[in-house]
Amino acid sequence: MPALPARPAALSSCPVRWLRRNFVVLAGLATLAYLVLPNVIVTVFSFNKPNGRFNYEWQRFSTDAWTDPCGVADLCGSLSLSLQIAVWATVGATVLGTALAFALARYRFRARSSVSTLIFLPMAMPEVVMAASLATLFLNMGVTFGFWTILIAHITFCLSFVVTAVKARVMSMDPRLEQAAQDLYATPLQTFLRVTLPIAAPGIVAGALLSFALSFDDFIITNFNAGSTVTFPMFVWGSAQRGTPVQINVIGTAMFAIAVLCVLAGQLIGGRRKRS
Repeated sequence: MPALPARPAALSSCPVRWLRRNFVVLAGLATLAYLVLPNVIVTVFSFNKPNGRFNYEWQRFSTDAWTDPCGVADLCGSLSLSLQIAVWATVGATVLGTALAFALARYRFRARSSVSTLIFLPMAMPEVVMAASLATLFLNMGVTFGFWTILIAHITFCLSFVVTAVKARVMSMDPRLEQAAQDLYATPLQTFLRVTLPIAAPGIVAGALLSFALSFDDFIITNFNAGSTVTFPMFVWGSAQRGTPVQINVIGTAMFAIAVLCVLAGQLIGGRRKRS
């Protein structure tokens, strides 16, 4: 029987070379798919109509949960409370964090390095440690657990992330731009509002968005400092013990869609500014 001709080395190495050339792209697509897959599952099961209490197995297609997202008792109330806390925590953490970031980046004072180190502690330590510490503080002070204890705890937790984002932006700013504004007889307030603040705005916005996401999504710190107050993450956790309503998937899908739209809008605005 005649021997088969050997495949050329160039042809046999083509798939290997293609994989090497596109490995980074393939790895990125695989990672993106891994991250998006849970959101896809949540979206699909938001159109499910389970026979029992648990929405874990696909039964039949239905839009009942979308037409009545507040059909479950206390769901929209806990969602509204979480949104309020997230908004106020974002405002408080952004204002305090921006001021602290400017102080650390622009001024020299005693214990500056110690303050910088302490800022990173909430990001480095386990969240349960911070939650227990804040709960102990409120108990020793005799504070009633509720909306305000959650808000203070969230501001404390989000502050470090805002300082990190804003400080990195401020340290990359060119000081000659502010000096040029002062040479053109701009007052310190005008220089800050028209030069410094617009340049630092991307870092401030990034810190604010991160604070909102962390505050809205937080469960551990909230659970330690909420008392009888129930936020949306706590409602989801409690519902998982008794039965998961489809409306939770609806709210999750809506939040994911809003986040994607915000990212796309930011990309479009950034692209238009670059072209102009």
